[in-house]
Amino acid sequence: MVTTHLYDGRKSLPLDIELYQHADSLAAGKQDRLFEKKPELAIRLIDLTLSRGYQPGIVIVDAGYGNNTSFLLKLENRQLKYLGGLAKNRKVILNDNNNIPQKMRLDELAQALPQEAFTKIKFHLDKPKTLWVVTKEVEISGLSGKRNIAIVMNAATFSEATDIDYFITNVSSSIVTPKWIVDTYSHRNWVEVFYREAKGWLGLKEYQVRDKTSLLRHFILVFCAYTFILWHQLTGGLRRRWANKLLLKL
Repeated sequence: MVTTHLYDGRKSLPLDIELYQHADSLAAGKQDRLFEKKPELAIRLIDLTLSRGYQPGIVIVDAGYGNNTSFLLKLENRQLKYLGGLAKNRKVILNDNNNIPQKMRLDELAQALPQEAFTKIKFHLDKPKTLWVVTKEVEISGLSGKRNIAIVMNAATFSEATDIDYFITNVSSSIVTPKWIVDTYSHRNWVEVFYREAKGWLGLKEYQVRDKTSLLRHFILVFCAYTFILWHQLTGGLRRRWANKLLLKL
């Protein structure tokens, strides 16, 4: 499935859902009229959000979308700011010390940067965490002009790091800092929280259906249940007095 979510700094809400059908499940494969790629479904959901009058401050996506140049261009055409993941083999162009453009993979860039180029960031999500982050302004094939990329590692050096993430954003360089990258992308964790809770408590994975429409209905019911519970949590839940008169005995 492809989903959109809203996070306003206090609450995270699931907004919309589209079912992704793998080409192998369709009669004509990728040539089937029903086949749509995930980025195409995502843009449709984003347009649905915009049509309701919501104007997101920033769209946060994982590498499956951030690595798709066409998807990023569609966001920019809609005047949207984004922060997305990138694959480690994505090539970028940046100037070397002699101001000569040089093309290299992101993981090669991360390995080539000196330790002092990274900024140490102390971060707390589920538990305290220390990250090392560097930001660079680069050019990327398919995107005119420059974009900011970030490399985030869980150790001070490339050789010691066991977890390395790469990001891209079209937000101004005057705003993009190592701390901004970490704080902003951490908001996407609420999507993971939704899936963990929806699967563990609300039966998102537990269904027996015969067609696509029934499956979509099941997912929508889970979305509604999740939102209803969240509303209770924010407004007092069962502590609220629902009635001020006793029920009459008939």
